[in-house]
Amino acid sequence: MQNIKWTCKYFHELTPYELYDVVKLRNEVFVVEQNCVFQDADDKDQKCYHLMGFVDDELVAYARLVPAGVSYKYISIGRVVTSRKVRSKGAGKALLDMAISQCNLLFGEQSIKIGAQLYLKKFYEGFGFKQTSDIYDEDGIPHIKMLRTPVGSI
Repeated sequence: MQNIKWTCKYFHELTPYELYDVVKLRNEVFVVEQNCVFQDADDKDQKCYHLMGFVDDELVAYARLVPAGVSYKYISIGRVVTSRKVRSKGAGKALLDMAISQCNLLFGEQSIKIGAQLYLKKFYEGFGFKQTSDIYDEDGIPHIKMLRTPVGSI
């Protein structure tokens, strides 16, 4: 998607409106669409960068960029989400491309670990992530751990 306007901010830089949009989109998808009751507010947001993609001032894509030591010993990308309005239009790929680029810019190029919903395994493999765990249940949804090592690393 060409018309997404990207911005990335540390938690304390978010405006109240941006924070509201983030919470709203995460709830729309993770709680309502996926019918999953879980505690989204996990005390990690305050330690993270927040990548937001807007189309016409509406938040349509989001990912949380997590420093090493917060979720894993590696840096991480989490809460990856796109609005139903932009799915199947390349927004998810654009979001993950931008998230990886921003992680490299913010933290230096290094390995990135994620907890991925199992049904998205092939999507993440397309970005160089490899499965590193057995399937596990997280909030009633099958997940796997995946790791992406920088190109040229062993």
